Amino acid sequence: MAKMIARKKDLSQIRKLVKNFPVTAILGARQCGKTTIAREISAAYYFDLENPRDLARFENPQLALEDLRGLVVIDEIQRKPELFPLLRYLVDADESHKYLILGSASRDLIRQSSETLAGRIAYHYLSGLGLNDVAVKNLKKLWLRGGYPRSFTSASVGDAMFWLEQYIQTFLERDLPLLGIRIEAAALRRFWTMLSHYHGQLINYTELAGSFGVSDATIRRYIDILAGTFMVRVMQPWHVNVGKRLVKRPRIYVRDSGVFHALQSIPSPEILESHPKLGASWEGFALEEVVKTLGKRDEQLFFWRTHAGAEVDLFWQHEGKNWAVEFKYSDAPNLTKNMQTAVKDLSLAHLWVVYPGRQSYRLADNITARAASDISQGWEYR
Repeated sequence: MAKMIARKKDLSQIRKLVKNFPVTAILGARQCGKTTIAREISAAYYFDLENPRDLARFENPQLALEDLRGLVVIDEIQRKPELFPLLRYLVDADESHKYLILGSASRDLIRQSSETLAGRIAYHYLSGLGLNDVAVKNLKKLWLRGGYPRSFTSASVGDAMFWLEQYIQTFLERDLPLLGIRIEAAALRRFWTMLSHYHGQLINYTELAGSFGVSDATIRRYIDILAGTFMVRVMQPWHVNVGKRLVKRPRIYVRDSGVFHALQSIPSPEILESHPKLGASWEGFALEEVVKTLGKRDEQLFFWRTHAGAEVDLFWQHEGKNWAVEFKYSDAPNLTKNMQTAVKDLSLAHLWVVYPGRQSYRLADNITARAASDISQGWEYR
């Protein structure tokens, strides 16, 4: 059984939302810890819609819910999206009704719940374990194994990789069909593995379609499925009129570094260190760690790249200013012309260069090499 790891920041944010909204949704990938963290919040009632007994009770959901008072947790709510209109009625009819709902499919749940529960629902996105949750000394362990609690807390690297392989198989053969996605598991596994080779790169739909022997539309559908279930991140390019030719295709990442390593057959730190995807692996891992600290929605995060080669891996806006991060797998990053170009062209208030070292230091007035161990301390907006 996985060891319990306190997730104080997430727990504090969720409790604040529960206090202020009639309905709070925790969204995240399967096995990322939603159920565990929900059980830490004092609830009067708990329903798991993957439990046949609870599912049977929800054949008549109004009878099951209307007399309950206090916080009610409904896990795996994507199995009963028709509950949203009922929840709206219940919270409007009686302010003592409070709901904490958990779901594993982001896009459809957000659309369905926001349409029905507008003004009544708040969302918290729960990722896997991060540097906010584990000691900095475990950074390389977290990078290799990823943030799923059962992988990270496994007794050995071998056990972690075995769990990740089983997770991928279960996700494809069981979880996706439960979400109503009827695609052959073997086909989607081949596609996911192929997609992992593009980790950190621009998506070329036509090239992927040709390699996989399907249409562009099918490739887009597969990617949408993996993005909508928190398996991959599709990052859009930032467009700004700087008089330069800009890359306009999105970039893709496998969200969890452990899943990426399983798909790439990277079972140990030694193999990772000598693997051609080492730099891409670091970029994806560090990107997710930074994203966890920003408090921004996915649609507020971008990358920027010119055809001449200048780029930043992560760009966002905050308090009316532009900010960016570049990721480098390097012992000690140096100031480069591309960094200076990015600062100038994007009018950046600051650019951070995140690397796997232990010490942060200035490269220029508004450019800082940021040690990965310092990521969880947040960002100085000034």
